[in-house]
Amino acid sequence: MRSRQKTFCMILALSLLSLVGSACAPGSEQKEKGPKIIAVTTLFPLYDFAKHVGGDRVEVTLQLPPGMEPHSFEPRPSDIIKLNRADLFIYTSFAMEPWAEALLKGLQSRDLVIVNSSRGIPAMKPSEEKDNRHAQNRHLDAADPHIWLDFSSAVKMIENIRDGFITKDPGSKETYEQNAAAYITKLKSLDERFQQGLRGCRKNIIVNGGHFAFAYMAKRYGFRYVSVYGVSPNAEPTAADLAGAMKLIRDNGLHHIFHEALLKPRVAEALSREAGVALLKLDPAGNLTKNDFDRGETFLSLMEKNLDQLKEGLQCR
Repeated sequence: MRSRQKTFCMILALSLLSLVGSACAPGSEQKEKGPKIIAVTTLFPLYDFAKHVGGDRVEVTLQLPPGMEPHSFEPRPSDIIKLNRADLFIYTSFAMEPWAEALLKGLQSRDLVIVNSSRGIPAMKPSEEKDNRHAQNRHLDAADPHIWLDFSSAVKMIENIRDGFITKDPGSKETYEQNAAAYITKLKSLDERFQQGLRGCRKNIIVNGGHFAFAYMAKRYGFRYVSVYGVSPNAEPTAADLAGAMKLIRDNGLHHIFHEALLKPRVAEALSREAGVALLKLDPAGNLTKNDFDRGETFLSLMEKNLDQLKEGLQCR
């Protein structure tokens, strides 16, 4: 027993010495800069935006595990614990992440800054979506919430995130403003590449064998978009949806059908075989596959790949 007590005391003493040594070390970065701001983000675009805006001042975590489809995520007790320790919580909207609303109800943190990144972004009207619905234009029970796929809306999301960081950490206001401005410049350049790259295309419609996620992108860049699923990727397309998609492919002389990164492409593959067309991937970027996350893919790099795929599918010059 005495031997155990002696060992415990030695470990405790060494631990205390280590802590004191770290705290007193000259030039300590934490001492100079203070603790980092901790931000929890719901979806991958917000995670990437927050990292660019916050820079070295923030520690950003992504709530969704890599590979998880955003619409089917269910928060775990550990997510609530993590959120109660955070400084900021950044989400898109309760339409996109209905589970975020339930998560916020379990909060105990009194000084958490909550950032609704869609604030100030007008929702697309039903009349603007009528030609970009799923194959038979059946009634959708919700609008497309993937607002970041219109890069002008993504700029506003960046500004909302910037303002959230400034609210929490006003002493670093200039840093956040400079970082946000630099990233907005990149987004505007990306927007221009899409505008130019998708001009003069031979086709003006794409068919997606996934869920209804690209209405904002289609509206921004002037092409028609049809999906075989509704807003929810868990819904099953009907025989009429599939027949409608086949008719669109044949009537428009399309050579491709699109599928999404995080959904099994069984419907797209079946349509591809039946219509004799090739498959192309279009990424809504709500989350990353584990491989993409480990490779360090960014929102901008995913969108560049989307541009290449759209140019091929729309037969652009």
